[in-house]
Amino acid sequence: MITMKKILVILLVFLAGFAAPKKCCAQVDITTITKDFFKYSTLYGAVNGGTSISDVDVYSVTNGLETQTIKTPFDYSLLFGARKIKRFGYEPKEAFKNGTANSYSDAATVGLWTNKVEFLFQHEYKRQEGQEYFDYHHMIRYVADQWLVKAEYLRDGFADVKFFESSQRYRKELKNGISLNIGIAQRMSEPYGFDPLEEWLLSNGNLHYTFLAIEEGYTVEFDGEGGTEYFDPSGASVATSTEVWEAVVIPEMLANYTEKKRNELPIQWTHSWVVGFDYYKYTKNNWLHAWGSLMPLHYSDEDNQFSYYNFNEGQWKDYSGGVIFGYWFNKNIGIFAEGTYNKYWNRTWHSFSAGINYRVF
Repeated sequence: MITMKKILVILLVFLAGFAAPKKCCAQVDITTITKDFFKYSTLYGAVNGGTSISDVDVYSVTNGLETQTIKTPFDYSLLFGARKIKRFGYEPKEAFKNGTANSYSDAATVGLWTNKVEFLFQHEYKRQEGQEYFDYHHMIRYVADQWLVKAEYLRDGFADVKFFESSQRYRKELKNGISLNIGIAQRMSEPYGFDPLEEWLLSNGNLHYTFLAIEEGYTVEFDGEGGTEYFDPSGASVATSTEVWEAVVIPEMLANYTEKKRNELPIQWTHSWVVGFDYYKYTKNNWLHAWGSLMPLHYSDEDNQFSYYNFNEGQWKDYSGGVIFGYWFNKNIGIFAEGTYNKYWNRTWHSFSAGINYRVF
């Protein structure tokens, strides 16, 4: 079976051929190709940590006043990767020398380099609000004068998104920094739209979560005096009150169950038309970088019961975009705003920042 990672490797080898120097009728030098491909790239790593959300006390009066404290361990992040993306004029030099800075511009369709491969391979193992995630962002981009290809593999556990996307587009460079593009896109993802809990819904709309937990191996014991103890499938006690059972154990059980059922289904392909634009203008006193992509039409795979086309009962619109803006009113005062927004399969994830800078001379 062809996986997302295998496709990314194939594209990497394919695009490396464009980056290699062309010598007619000469033997290919793998060492030269490799050096040219990784030239100007940066390897980086970083470790971060901090306090997470505070502990929560859960009270029960079933057998007198009982208190159970739900503790959340500290947050941490272990990040490492490699990048080769030409720095835009508004991006600080020092941050990109050590490679630890992420930029909103990584999501742009078009970079500053032409006829050269750009890439980003980043992994992050982190714990956030007590949940552990293994996230990654892989991107390969090649921009020619009249066309471009881009492949991206993204997993964001906190936003609960994971997909592979590639696109092949014709591009037209206009005046004043504007670039338009149109083409096709292919995406691989889990069957978004599929709800594993739908079969467990009662007629009144509530969820029979305790019965589902028992089906998943959890057990409930009553002591005959009004007390209740709950055990996980391994036999370990996980709660001694209904309050903790419903507030802590059930949400974790439901999350594990839905993830298990989704992983049992095959990866879904989505084929779409895509149109987009890029705009970049920079001076020392002001700059604007904006980009966007729209997928208005998708292949209608009506025979596939797990396709999003069937879950949505027809066509839908996916889009993504970003903007980076900065303006210095004078030598002292400036403002900035930057952010990205994504909406795929009716799932949204976004980030932004804005502020005011004041220089003291």
